[in-house]
Amino acid sequence: MTYSVEPIGFVRSCFKEKFAIPRQPQLAPTARGVLELVPPFDQGDAVQGLEQVSHVWLLFVFHQALEDKPRLKVRPPRLGGNKSMGVFATRATHRPNGIGQSVVRLEKVEAGKLWLSGIDLLDGTPVLDIKPYVPYADSLPHARNDMASSAPVAIAVEWADAALVQAHSHATRLAEPLVALIEQCLAQDPRPAYQVPTPAREYGVRFWDVDVRWHYPRPDTLRVLEVVAAEP
Repeated sequence: MTYSVEPIGFVRSCFKEKFAIPRQPQLAPTARGVLELVPPFDQGDAVQGLEQVSHVWLLFVFHQALEDKPRLKVRPPRLGGNKSMGVFATRATHRPNGIGQSVVRLEKVEAGKLWLSGIDLLDGTPVLDIKPYVPYADSLPHARNDMASSAPVAIAVEWADAALVQAHSHATRLAEPLVALIEQCLAQDPRPAYQVPTPAREYGVRFWDVDVRWHYPRPDTLRVLEVVAAEP
């Protein structure tokens, strides 16, 4: 038996590419986006009552990681990318049906739009469903996960003086907390865990409409080098 599903909306996100997106929601509280609902769910009736909710679960599609052949084992980044685990023991993007879930903060509710923060969703992500977070049922104090018992250790983020000036300027233009977003995302250390780059190697990613460039002057520290307007 097969089933078909259709998106109820699409996310417009600060994340324009997969690299450097936090690997779990809430790790970057300043990561923001808007869920734009499609007909018939773009009417106020569909979201009535959500103003009483602080967080929601989003069920979505990893639309840039869909695969024809299912994987039974994956290499989760949390384990360094070198150790295989059963796909159902992980939250890897390579899933049998390409479905992900994230709990995100609901900042504002409008007819046809939900304003979100603490997201880990790529721009354009198709959303399949929205469910309210229920604290007494969804928070289990005695639950355990021995592979990921606590949040990953953050790496130190330094700034070149010029890059910090650039970031503040773009933050003012965007009316977004860009400096905090860059620090929160890069502190998760997006490079593959098995890489130990030389200080000469540079990395880059796009947040909103700016390109951010950094390197690793020391293995446990990254330094933001440049924050410039992205080319059209």
